[in-house]
Amino acid sequence: MSSPATEGAAATALRSVLTRAQQAAERCGRSPEQVRVVAVSKTKPVSLIRQVYDVGHRCFGENYVQEIVEKAPQLPSDIEWHFIGNLQSNKVKSLLAGVPNLDMVESVDDEKIANHLDRMVANLGRKPLKVLVQVNTSGEESKFGVDPSYCVQLVKHVKLGCPNLIFAGLMTIGMLDYSSTPENFETLSNCRTEVCKELGIPEEQCELSMGMSADFEQAIEMGSTNVRIGSTIFGAREYLKKEKSQ
Repeated sequence: MSSPATEGAAATALRSVLTRAQQAAERCGRSPEQVRVVAVSKTKPVSLIRQVYDVGHRCFGENYVQEIVEKAPQLPSDIEWHFIGNLQSNKVKSLLAGVPNLDMVESVDDEKIANHLDRMVANLGRKPLKVLVQVNTSGEESKFGVDPSYCVQLVKHVKLGCPNLIFAGLMTIGMLDYSSTPENFETLSNCRTEVCKELGIPEEQCELSMGMSADFEQAIEMGSTNVRIGSTIFGAREYLKKEKSQ
């Protein structure tokens, strides 16, 4: 494992994020172990992911199927991959077959994609797959996610109609600029309360994936168990630089 003196910028940034996440958890009387940091590595090279892996981090997230299926085989098999982008039905097989160590899909937002995942897990003989139901908490049409009013119904479908999926909790992205407001976090928390009441699930068994680079500390203080941190760890996304140069 690298020492802080020799590690690269991404590894140093990860240490800072983990410290900030721990402090946010402690401020609201929670154990730091109750918060998972997903290092979101979209557009970033395998070498940079490896740098973060080498200081002990194991949970990484990707937004695009093509990227994750290219990167995963080049990296150690004990990585816990989270798929956090919009998933199209025709990419489900590629994702599940190409990433044996896929730990979770965070972006299930309708029954169709849940059914596709359920069938493909069975067809490939994989162990049951953890999933989060994505909720559109901002009301913006451009955002994927189920309407909060339909959240309970979709969760019921996953739990009762998809035996090869494990319902693990709820996820939201927030506003158009990928920031969130306390209202977005509160909406997701309210959805969890309703889901747990309807299905008889203890709230501590229903994760809340909310909060990114700009707002993860606030999200943790409002109950997040899973924060998705990209640019704060890995630097600005490469495609943003390309867009600026056009």
